[in-house]
Amino acid sequence: MEDVEALHYQKKEEKKVECFLCPHRCVIQEGKTGLCGVRENREGTLYSNSYGRTVTINVDPVEKKPLYHFLPGSRILSIGPNGCTMTCRFCQNWNISQEKVPTRFLSPSSLADLAAERGCAGVAFTYTEPIIWFEYLIDTLPVLRERGIKSVMVTNGYINREPGLELAPMVDGFNIDLKGFNEEFYRKYCGAHLEPVRNFIEIAAEHSHVEVTNLIIPTLNDDMDEIEEMVIFLSGISRSIPLHFSRFFPQYRMDHLDSTPGETLSSAFDIAKRYLDYVYLGNIFIEGTDKTRCPSCGSVVIERGGYARNELNESGECPGCGKIIKGVWS
Repeated sequence: MEDVEALHYQKKEEKKVECFLCPHRCVIQEGKTGLCGVRENREGTLYSNSYGRTVTINVDPVEKKPLYHFLPGSRILSIGPNGCTMTCRFCQNWNISQEKVPTRFLSPSSLADLAAERGCAGVAFTYTEPIIWFEYLIDTLPVLRERGIKSVMVTNGYINREPGLELAPMVDGFNIDLKGFNEEFYRKYCGAHLEPVRNFIEIAAEHSHVEVTNLIIPTLNDDMDEIEEMVIFLSGISRSIPLHFSRFFPQYRMDHLDSTPGETLSSAFDIAKRYLDYVYLGNIFIEGTDKTRCPSCGSVVIERGGYARNELNESGECPGCGKIIKGVWS
């Protein structure tokens, strides 16, 4: 497979190019790549040198993404590129996002074939940062949709408005990683900015199903006032956005920190439930925090724990009171 010319860039003087895909807006000299490591300037033309090249292929439960309101109990084929638009010091997949590793090519049609062969309801673009696969996504997402295969992106949401508006309607479901709600945290620990992520959550929520994950890291982004600000922001988009608080474990360049205490996660859960209908805790078991309850009558409509028992019909109606639960159920 030959590399493809990138979208969303502009040629400049002296064979330089400026990439407009993400907010870094890298000005790339001839023979170099942008911060993501996969958009390469060759003699004044920007190419995607990772088109269709995945670091891994796995079949996962959709709940692992995590997506709790998207085809519960189904299996999803998961792939991802080699690279990222951020440099998070706590990255759990740093060995494939921050370092070069071998990859395998999958054309759009062969990806759809593989998902069908393995009995998967959808494909998840995940593990690293699928936004850097923009050209591959633009080609692949229509193929999946034509075949009746759902698409999911697990992303940091670091994309400019124009490409974000192009991409969002093509994707069936997002889990967007909102890493904190503080600009200094984003700059210091992620090498990025907060505002573009906020903007993309709003864009994605207009066009697709969206869930949000927040990894709570002790001493760095665990201030409850800040967490409340974040939850109020999400509720301003929709009370029905599912929010996942995830427990941090020491790793990568943050291996000197402690794991997130259960009390911290419980406090965040209690705050979020005042503003959002669906809140969950991940990487820890605290009774009741993985169940989906109807916000109207309180009935448990989805039970989890090694399996998913879904009481909703294809329209998402609560069997207790008939309220429509936000999600993708068929």
